[in-house]
This record gives sequence, C-alpha cells and structure tokens, in this order.
Amino acid sequence: MTALTGPGALRAPRPHPRRGRGMSPRTATAVFLKYLSLVLASAVVVIPLVAILLTSLRTSKEMTHEGPLSAPDNWFNLHNYATAFTDGHMLRALWNTSFILFFSVLGTVLIGSMTAYAIDRFHFPFKKLVLALFLIASLVPSVTTQVATYQIVNNLGAMDTRWAPIMLYMGTDIVSIYIFLQFIRSIPISLDEAARLDGANSFTIYWRIIMPLLRPAIATVVIIKGVAIYNDFYIPFLYMPDDNLGTISTSLFRFKGPYGAHWEVISAGAALVIIPSLIVFLALQRFIYNGFASGATK
Repeated sequence: MTALTGPGALRAPRPHPRRGRGMSPRTATAVFLKYLSLVLASAVVVIPLVAILLTSLRTSKEMTHEGPLSAPDNWFNLHNYATAFTDGHMLRALWNTSFILFFSVLGTVLIGSMTAYAIDRFHFPFKKLVLALFLIASLVPSVTTQVATYQIVNNLGAMDTRWAPIMLYMGTDIVSIYIFLQFIRSIPISLDEAARLDGANSFTIYWRIIMPLLRPAIATVVIIKGVAIYNDFYIPFLYMPDDNLGTISTSLFRFKGPYGAHWEVISAGAALVIIPSLIVFLALQRFIYNGFASGATK
C-alpha cells in the first residue's frame, strides 16, 4: 500500500516530551518527602494507641521485663479490662457522659442554627457587631473567666449536678455558628418568601424548611462538639466533684489513684475510653469530610 504524502497525509502523533521518561530528581524528592511526612504523621498517632493496647493485655510480671511495644504472651488477657471496668465505674461514667453529651449537643445544634438563621435572614442594628462579639468571645481564654463562671453556676444552684456542664457546653461557640451560617447562606431566600406567601411565620420556616436542609451541617457540628465534650476533663472535674457524677475522663483520672503503679490496668481503662469515640468516628467520618467540604464551597 502506498503511503500518503502531502499536506493531507496522515501523520503519526509525536510522543509527548515527558512520555516514557522517568520523574525528574526534584519531582521524585517531592514525592518521597510527601509520603515520608504522611508515614511520620501516621506513626505519631498510631504508635501511642498500639502501645496502650499492648500494655493493656500484659500482666504485672510482663510489665517489669518488657518494653511498651513488646507483644503480650496472651493476646486474650481481658483481666485488666474487667478490673478497669468494675473498679473504675466505667458504666456509671458512660451514663453520665451520655446524659451530658445528649443535652449539650442538642442545645448547641438548636441555639447555633437559630443564631445563624437570625444573623443571615434578619436585619437588625449592629448585626456585624454581634457577629464580631462572638468571635472576640471565642478568643478570650476560658481560664480567665472561670471565677465569674463558677460564681454564676453556684448561685444558680447547679453545682455538683449534671446540668452545670450542660449549661456551659450549650453556650454556642463561633465554630458551630459559622458552619450553620455557611449552609444557610446557600439556601435561596426565595424558599422563605414562598413559605411566607403561604402564611408561614419565621419559626415555621426555620423548622420546616431550614432545618431539614442543614443535615450535613448538623452532622458536622454533632461530631465536632461531641468529641470535644467526650474528651473534656476540666469542666466536669471542676463543677462535678462528686465521685458518683464522674464522667469518662474524670473517672479515669480518679481511677489512677489506687492503681498508680499498675500501668497495665490504667492502659485498659484508657482503651475503654478510646474505643467508643474511635468507633463513632470511623462510622461517621464521611459526614465530617462532607460537611467541611460542602461548607467550604457554599
């Protein structure tokens, strides 16, 4: 077959200048440093968790002769977990934590979404000043206001009750306001106007229209606020000194006393505290990423 020649002839595509070549030394170094940083960051997070898990499965005799990352002789040694669960009163602590967590998160979602709805949909004097005051309040160290806060809680008669931390946690933070605000700004105002033509008031619009559309934001706020409350130690320890009102964090702290030299039992107690939050995070992590990604693009 005769090859075509001339302007209309078919020509084989030229290979790309970089096709078939290896990466340049600069690119290879960047890729290596990227994966090295990821491995080091993962090691910083994973190694302490592995050490706690391995330590919780050892006996007292193994603790005196082996390192923190040594494998235990018996991988099914649950005696330390049973001791930590019963002597640390973990079941009671889990109930107290769940009670505080439920009402605190519920209050944060309602107050935060209502605040964001009012800021975005209503026009009132000093609107920007109000939003700036929320930001300024979040920048003030909480330790500097603890004396006044303690006196207010004490005068309300909420000291040494579960409602003391609930009231403090329900104080809406600027993070939840901004998360809800970003989502509400993406909801067309025409939906509000159509609902008002049908006779709906502001609360009906908020409850029937705005709230169902805030599900990704609600999931994000619930997870972020829930993890913060679950891990908090200072507020429950200060406002609920009674041992019967101990939360997960304070019960683990008080549990250390009689077992100060038994790190295998203390590690088992720490594992019991970590496991629930780890399971919840792994099950709901996609809501965190989707919520932040949606909020950043709206």
